[in-house]
Formats: sequence, C-alpha cells, structure tokens
Amino acid sequence: MDVSIVIVTKNRVEELVFTLEKIQKLIDSSKHEVLVFIDGCEATEAIKKDFSWVKWFGVGKSIGASSARNSLYKNAVGTILIGLDDDAHPITANFIEKSTTLFQANSKLGIIAFQEVRGVFTSDALALEQAEKKHIQYQTNNFIGCGFAMKNEVYQKTNFFPLWIDIYAEETCVAYEVLDAGYEIVYDNFIIVNHRVNKLQRQQHGKHYFRFQKEFKNNIFIILVYRKNPLYLILKSIFHNFLEYALKDLIYFKLFWVALFQVLVRFIFILKFRKPIKNGTLQKIKQLKKLKY
Repeated sequence: MDVSIVIVTKNRVEELVFTLEKIQKLIDSSKHEVLVFIDGCEATEAIKKDFSWVKWFGVGKSIGASSARNSLYKNAVGTILIGLDDDAHPITANFIEKSTTLFQANSKLGIIAFQEVRGVFTSDALALEQAEKKHIQYQTNNFIGCGFAMKNEVYQKTNFFPLWIDIYAEETCVAYEVLDAGYEIVYDNFIIVNHRVNKLQRQQHGKHYFRFQKEFKNNIFIILVYRKNPLYLILKSIFHNFLEYALKDLIYFKLFWVALFQVLVRFIFILKFRKPIKNGTLQKIKQLKKLKY
C-alpha cells in the first residue's frame, strides 16, 4: 500500500460516517487503505457493516486518543500515514498526490502539517473559501492530529504516540522525536482539511475546562520526559497555570489541583519513559516557526 489513512473515533458516529463517505470518493482502494480504531464506543460498532472496505480495530473500554493511535498505527502498512480526526476530512481533492510529491522532493521531510479550516459548512466549496489563498510553506516544530501526513519509516524511528498521555499534546511528543531524529516538519497550506468543529458549542459544553486539565498535566509530563533538567520548568509551569487560571475561576482552581494530584500519582510511571532530547534539537524547536492553529 502507498498510503494508510488512519482515524481514531469515539462517540461521534455521524461525524465518522460523514468523513468516511468523503474519503471513499477520494481514494484508490487498490493503493490506499483506511484504518479506523473505535475507542470504546458501542454505537460505532453498528456501522462497520456499512463500510466493509475499512479495516476496523478497537477496544470495548476507552483507552484514550494517544494510546488508540499507538495501537492503530502499528497495523498500517502504507509508506505514508495520513492522520485525520473523525470529524475532519480533506477538501483538497489530490491531497494524497500533493503529500507524496512533497515527500519525494525532500528525503529529510518526516511530517507534513495540513492547513486546518475550522467550522461547519454546507459544502466543501464554502469551506475552501475560508482557506488561505496564497501558498505558504515553512518548517515548523509541531503538527495537529486532525490533518497531517507522516512517513511510516520515520514514525518507526520514534517511540510512537505515547502511552503515558491520554489526549492533547500527543502530537508534540511525536514531533519532538521526529525532529530529534534529524527529520523536518513542514506546514503546507495547499493541503487542506475541514475540521468540522462548532467552537461556540464546544465552549458551552465546557470543553475548555476539560482541555485545561489535560494540557496542564500533559505539559508537565512532556517536560519530565524530554528535558534534561526538568525541575525548574515544571515549577514554572505550575506557577504560571496557578496565576493564569486557578486564581481566576473556581472550576479552574479545582481542576488545577486535580491535575497536580494526577501528576504526583503517575510521576514514577512517567519516569520510565524519560528520554531527553538533544540540546541542538531543543534550540531548533525554539527557532522554528510555530504552527498556526
């Protein structure tokens, strides 16, 4: 297989169906495979019979997005892995061709970060109207899980998506390891995905609180795993989040202490994965242009 499209899904049956129907129109099943991991969602099991061309994997009880990706990607045989969220689909019709061409032109290219157009639109044409029109391409230090392409051989040189993170910031771990292995991450805005998120609705459902707790905890874990001298940076992160969030909102205050408790409980476990990146890689990460979200 030339390309493996890999998707992790949880509790978004309608969104997944929409994404798969879009993908089916864009791929050549003789050269491209689609793999889906169901992360503990019984309702999604019911649609498997409607998409027999998909390779299905999953677990009965949720293990988290990062662990699900870790498990799923090991089954992908394509030379290129294209990662999508279950609520994101390509709106660049030749996204596979464009990705392949970029990889062929640069042997040091490990990951391509796609342009993300957020929002729910009545057509792909309307979504494309919101995209950047001028071609932009640059080296960056990260990528987002809703739309990217990665060489499988490069992914095999990492420790894969981490088992010590459940959701949020798992891409950062892979990015660090790809850069530390001497490869590049490039953002190219001519490969576009529509991430069908309703930002207002997510905020109303309290997603920002959920994300704060996860990202605060995971940021400490990432420092502990990848930095040679983590103590000062961990204390700095704790102090910053206490002032920026915990003191301003009672819910944030409670989640701040919940996250810290989770860090303490898992501290010894996280140490087993400790693998500091090289100083040169760290400097490169600081110098590279940040990805536009």
